Amino acid sequence: MWPWGHAALGYLVYAILRRGRGRPWPPSDVTAIALGIGTQFPDLVDKPLAWSLHLLPSGRSLAHSLITTTLVAVVVLALARRYDQRVPAWAFVVGYYSHLLGDALLPLLQFDTAFLTFLLWPLRPPPPYQMDSNFIEHFVNFSPSGFTLVGMALALSTIALWVTDGLPGLGWLAKEPRRPTSDD
Repeated sequence: MWPWGHAALGYLVYAILRRGRGRPWPPSDVTAIALGIGTQFPDLVDKPLAWSLHLLPSGRSLAHSLITTTLVAVVVLALARRYDQRVPAWAFVVGYYSHLLGDALLPLLQFDTAFLTFLLWPLRPPPPYQMDSNFIEHFVNFSPSGFTLVGMALALSTIALWVTDGLPGLGWLAKEPRRPTSDD
C-alpha cells in the first residue's frame, strides 16, 4: 500500500473506533498528527534501513513485524501514561497497526500467506519483493493496479471526511488550534 492509502486507512479505522466508543470526534491536532505518524512509521523505519543503508533484509521487516509493533506499542503507551498523553499514544498505535493491516490486506484477499511472513520477522524471513531495493526504483515502476486504485479512492474519500472534520492536524496553521480534551 502506498503512503496515502496507509494514511487514509488509519484515519478511517481510528474514526470508526472512536465513534464506536462514543468518544469526541474529530481528534485534536496532536492526536491527528500522532495518528498520521503511526500510519507511516513502519515505512519510515524499514525502507531507509533496508534500501539506503542496507541494514535490513527488506523494506518490510523490522518495523513491519508484529513482534516489533507490539513492543513499540507497549513502550509508547507506558510513556504516554507517565506523561498523560494516552489519547495521542493510542492514535499512534492504531495508526501503526492499521499500516500492517494495509500491507497484509492484498495477500489476505489473494489467500497468499507466503507474503504475510513479514509480520513474523525475524522468526520468518520476509517475502521476496520485486521492488525492494531503492526509493527511485519504487516510484519509477509505479503502475496503478486495481488495489492501488482502490487505495487512491480510499484516500480521496478519506480526504473528504478529513476536510469535513475540520482538517485535524493542521490547527497549528490557524490562530486557535483544536486542543486535546481529557477525553480526546
